[in-house]
Amino acid sequence: MAFTLSDEHKAIRRAVRDFAENEIEPVAKEHDENHEYPEDIRRKAAELDFVGASIPPEYDGPGMDMLGSVIVTEELWRADPGIGSAVGSASFGTNMILEFGDEWMKAEWLPQIANGETASCSMISEPAHGSNVAGIETTAEKEGDEYVINGNKMWITNGTVAGVGVCMAKTDPGEGHRGITAFLVPMDSEGVSTEKIDNKLGIRASDLGEVILDDVRVPEDNVIGEENKGFYQLMEFFANGRTGVAAQAVGAAQGALDAAMEYATEREQFGQKISEFQAIEHKIAEMATKVEAARSLTYRAASEVTQDNQEIAAQYSSMAKLFASEISVEVADEGIQVHGGSGYVTDYPAERYYRDARITKIYEGTSEIQKNIIADQIL
Repeated sequence: MAFTLSDEHKAIRRAVRDFAENEIEPVAKEHDENHEYPEDIRRKAAELDFVGASIPPEYDGPGMDMLGSVIVTEELWRADPGIGSAVGSASFGTNMILEFGDEWMKAEWLPQIANGETASCSMISEPAHGSNVAGIETTAEKEGDEYVINGNKMWITNGTVAGVGVCMAKTDPGEGHRGITAFLVPMDSEGVSTEKIDNKLGIRASDLGEVILDDVRVPEDNVIGEENKGFYQLMEFFANGRTGVAAQAVGAAQGALDAAMEYATEREQFGQKISEFQAIEHKIAEMATKVEAARSLTYRAASEVTQDNQEIAAQYSSMAKLFASEISVEVADEGIQVHGGSGYVTDYPAERYYRDARITKIYEGTSEIQKNIIADQIL
């Protein structure tokens, strides 16, 4: 299936690339080395409608379709996956609020996120439960007109910088996935404490944290959607999330390829540029082909998500996530090989793309989980 970008999509790509080249690339190395969250860059990106791409205009968002959102993510990660993650993830959880939240939730929080005033987070994973969402142990007990939430959330993107979070908790612990409810939780609520996870291999500019919920009280009005329907609500957005990670992987792979090509056309050995050696030419040709294949599959997944065919979208988003993430790591690895010894040190961005690309094979469902999903869809 061929994908021809509309003039609007081409304009989005040009705008994001210009922003990324001018605002992200010059400071990427510094943010990576210092593990520094790019608050100012996130705010600048929001001014240009690059934060919360799917948030509609009535809540101050750009209202992009899935392909537009994918292009934004791809270009941000092409410049630097760490800062790209920080900007692109600033609206985590807003799809749940948009689809199932009450109007007051949307009116209060979505404009703040779209305008860059704050970020949001999605609190699902726990120390003992990552891929197995149904196994979460965080509970929410009803007391009068409030719920009391207790639990420990782990690997939460924006965990220490978000102003609000969507928290998945068991309201009927004996019912497994049938007893999960989604809650809107302001992160400054009494009983919420966070700790930054700072010893990451890659995407070091992106915030990651552990969130402790100790007798956190929220009004019953903070239930998002229906009680005990949270798992089913969450399932509706897995295709979006996996397509988004595929876009991240494509961006990181393209960034690694760009860096390899730039180095190959500058570096000289044996009296000629190394780009003129057939061994290097073949490496770069293979890298470029793999990146384009991953991009095409990711755009196909985005189109299926937009058409809202859930079964097909689930299949293609998992295929795109699996293929693009695996290819991203392969291309980043070959990028280091093209650089030789220079690729193994921080003087060049090759090693950073390699470290950053690796996460795409893990979060939003590991490669192994994606294979299970694909098999379930096609067998």
